[in-house]
Amino acid sequence: MGSRRSNELSPHEIDIATEPIELETLSYDESVRKFIADAERRGLRPDTISYYKDKLGLFRRWLVAQDMTDYIRRVLRTDVDKYIDYLREDRGLSNGAINTSIRAIRALFGYLYDSKYIRNNPMKGYPLLKVRKGNIETFTMKQLRQLLNAPDRRTFIGVRDYTYMLLLLETGIRLSESAEILVEDVKLSEGVVFIRHTKNHFHRYVPIQAKMKEQLKRYLKIRGTCESNHLFVTLDGEALQRGALQKIVSKYGKQAGIKGVRCSPHTLRHTFAKLSVMNGAGVFELQKILGHSTMEMVRVYVNLYSSDVNEKHKEFSPLRDL
Repeated sequence: MGSRRSNELSPHEIDIATEPIELETLSYDESVRKFIADAERRGLRPDTISYYKDKLGLFRRWLVAQDMTDYIRRVLRTDVDKYIDYLREDRGLSNGAINTSIRAIRALFGYLYDSKYIRNNPMKGYPLLKVRKGNIETFTMKQLRQLLNAPDRRTFIGVRDYTYMLLLLETGIRLSESAEILVEDVKLSEGVVFIRHTKNHFHRYVPIQAKMKEQLKRYLKIRGTCESNHLFVTLDGEALQRGALQKIVSKYGKQAGIKGVRCSPHTLRHTFAKLSVMNGAGVFELQKILGHSTMEMVRVYVNLYSSDVNEKHKEFSPLRDL
C-alpha cells in the first residue's frame, strides 16, 4: 500500500487546478473570436476592429499552411519570426507594412495572456522593425490646382467632390473623420467644423476660413434637405460611404493626369500639414487641428517643411562673407 498523499496542493498543482480549461484547448479561431468580442465590448472604432480582423486573418492563413491553428498555445515566438520572414521575403512587404501585422498579433496575445487564456505570452516585448523615415508625399501647388480644377462644377457630383477635396486640404482631417461629418457639424457662423468620429475618441473643432465657408455655403444650398444627415451625400440623398469618398481624390488625380504622387485623402492631409508649416503654423496648433495624440508626427512635418532653418542659414552661412 502506497503512502498517503498530502491534501495540500503544491503551487504548480494549484495553477493546474485554477487555470481556465481553455488554456490547453483554445484554438486560434476561438482566440480571435474572444479578442474581437472584447474589442467590441470596449468600444473600439469599427476601423480598428476591421484592421485586427484583416491582419489576424492573414496570420491565420499562414498558420493553416503550417498546420498550427488547432491550439493557440502551439504558436511560439519563433513561429512569429518565421511569419515576419515570410512577409518580408515572400510577400515583399516593407518594414512599415509588416509592423501593422506585428501590432495586431501583439494585441491578440497580450489580451489572451492578461485574460489568463495562455500561460506564456510569446509576443511579450516583441520589437517593431526599424522604419527609415523617408520623404512624405505631398502635392505641389501646380498639382493642387490641377486636382481642384478637375471636377465639373456644373454637376451636383462635381460641386460635392470639389467641396470635399477643398475641405480635406483646408482642415487636414482623416478620411474616416470626413465620412462621419453631419450637416449640423458645419458651424459657418463660428468658422469651424465639428469632428465627431476621431481616431483617439477625442472630439475636436477644426477651423475653416472665408473661402471654405463660402464653398460650404454654396454646396449646402445645392445639397438641400435629404433623408441622410451626413454632409456628403449621393444623388439619391444617401450618405456617401467611406469607400466612395476614398476614390474621389484618385478619380480626379487620374482625370487631371497627375503623376509621381499617390492621389489620396491622406496625401491631401500631408499637403495641409506641409503648407501649414511653411506658412508658419506652430507644433501645438498643428497637433490640435490634425488630432494627433502625440507630437511625433507633427515634429516630422516641422523638421521636413519648416522654412525657419533656411531663413536663419542665410544669416549664419559660413560662406556669407567670403
